[in-house]
Amino acid sequence: MKVCYIATVTGLVQGVYFRAAAQNMAIDLGLSGYAHNQEDGSVEVMVCGPEENARKMLKWLEQGPEEADVDNVEVESTHPRDINHFSIG
Repeated sequence: MKVCYIATVTGLVQGVYFRAAAQNMAIDLGLSGYAHNQEDGSVEVMVCGPEENARKMLKWLEQGPEEADVDNVEVESTHPRDINHFSIG
């Protein structure tokens, strides 16, 4: 079953290759979506795909790449999107 989640990740998550690492992890897990920097210093990540892999990605977001220092991850479910790639912006 395909699911989509939007996560807002706060902490030291900009300027530490968070989005690129998220993209690599999502591709490895076969997920689509995006990772975008927000003006408040957070990163918004949408992941869509099989529920088990999406949950693995959400768990990964709690740590992020080695350089990151994640304070919090807020997750909300959203309607499945018909996209087949993972972009960063």
